[in-house]
Amino acid sequence: MLRSTQTIHSEVPEVVVLRLPVYVRVLNQLIEEGTKVVSSQQLGDLLQMTPAQIRKDLSYFGRFGKQGRGYSIAFLLDELRQILGIDRGWRACLVGVGRLGRAIINYPGFSPEGFEIVAAFDRDSTRHGTMLGNISVESMENLPETIKERDITIGIVAVPAIQAQMVVDALITHGVQGILNYAPVAPHVPAHIIMRNIDPVLSLQSMTFYMKENL
Repeated sequence: MLRSTQTIHSEVPEVVVLRLPVYVRVLNQLIEEGTKVVSSQQLGDLLQMTPAQIRKDLSYFGRFGKQGRGYSIAFLLDELRQILGIDRGWRACLVGVGRLGRAIINYPGFSPEGFEIVAAFDRDSTRHGTMLGNISVESMENLPETIKERDITIGIVAVPAIQAQMVVDALITHGVQGILNYAPVAPHVPAHIIMRNIDPVLSLQSMTFYMKENL
């Protein structure tokens, strides 16, 4: 049984939320293999986690299995998809269609998971009208109208650092509620806006902290 969304949001550690998509991915893989029931021990082996940690993570959201009988994979997967909000579709726009932006818009992994990039914008007028798949690159001047018309709630930012705050401000002003930021800077956003910063360089630097003693 699921607990109320308000209670869940106030109690669940961020690290647990970040693990939920990993659970969804492995459960999907198990379904594709024809598996119907899985234990916390089996999930732990697949994810290199302890069974106790998996049970604790899931306990934040209610009860999903019976002791000694494991989890129904189909049921658990459906519940986790509801918790994550991926039991519905989400529309996104991309701002910045340089090399990084083009790679993002051509990435095939968004659509199968319910995320659809339905618009692309760039300040460079020479790119306006360029077709990226079935999307025509638009001027930033079109952003307010397009966000409203296409019911866009997520903005993907792939612009230079100097432009990032201005772009994020424009997206929020016109109704975007979540930002996936690839710019090499962390823009300021209001408390009610959800932003995730994606920076491979920072990830590499944190890796080398652990690697340096072994070389």
